[in-house]
Amino acid sequence: MALPTLDPNAPDFTRRYVNLADPRLGARALEASDDFFAPKERMLNPEPPVFIPGKYDDNGKWMDGWESRRKRTAGYDWCIVKLARAGVIKGFDLDTSHFTGNYPPAASIDAAFVADGEPDASTQWTEVVPSMALQGNSHHYVEARVDAAYTHLRVNIYPDGGIARLRVYGQPQVDWNRASRTELFDLAAMENGAYVVAANNQHFGLASTLLMPGRGVNMGDGWETRRRREPGNDWAIIALAQPGVIRRIEVDTAHFKGNYPDRCSFQAARVTGGTDSSLVTQAMFWPVLLDEQKLQMDRQHDFENPLASLGPVTHVRFNIYPDGGVSRVRLWGTLA
Repeated sequence: MALPTLDPNAPDFTRRYVNLADPRLGARALEASDDFFAPKERMLNPEPPVFIPGKYDDNGKWMDGWESRRKRTAGYDWCIVKLARAGVIKGFDLDTSHFTGNYPPAASIDAAFVADGEPDASTQWTEVVPSMALQGNSHHYVEARVDAAYTHLRVNIYPDGGIARLRVYGQPQVDWNRASRTELFDLAAMENGAYVVAANNQHFGLASTLLMPGRGVNMGDGWETRRRREPGNDWAIIALAQPGVIRRIEVDTAHFKGNYPDRCSFQAARVTGGTDSSLVTQAMFWPVLLDEQKLQMDRQHDFENPLASLGPVTHVRFNIYPDGGVSRVRLWGTLA
């Protein structure tokens, strides 16, 4: 797995929210009008797109994305994507990396909510990204201004061409009304709606990766900061999926061996009002949930007994000392 593309110009929603079009979470490319040159499934690949000079297949140049043939009739091409979870979309990235003379001049995106099954002829589609001009070999970040939750997207390209990657950033919709008040839930899981509010450094890996399901597949699949050359420590602030009482913490340093943090700690608070940006300063003074704990390389650490009794909380600050890489964080708790 390649390292994530840490685009310094990317908007905050790309670092904060889960990619609802991630096949590792269950997203699928269902159907396309044409994918002659490159299969539709490749557009959802979680790894950054690559270009391999001299690589060809039976239909022509191998390209890392979805690519349709040159259209010789009226109309345009499209692809229907089933999102991993129903969710409220915060933004998109239409990435044409490595597509230069074969990118679509324009694209738009429609969305639908289909409670059961897949879209059909009766499905009502809502335009969430109006037709916009595209450039070759570029990221196109689009903030979504929608409040409804959707399950499926229809990506339209005019008239044909290739898109390397589609990223759909949003918050999964989870029905907590019927959830048990005694069962333990991972309140830091992206698929449950948790997200990273902020992190002081994400040089080698996104902090949002901490909240992904499963264990990291390699050292590139985790949050890793640069080597700290000044006093202090690195940190990330996590907004929990729901207010809850944290009962157990798991910190996984899978694959981090010469670069795992020496120690870690957690602070937590129940936050009401304010904005995400205002939490960065507040979080420095939140009460301690877990005192500094020694970490080891390439290991799952479970912390349960030394947790402070803070009651229901909505946010945590994860501190690592002084720097380094962590694969996953799990915050198991009961709903408030």
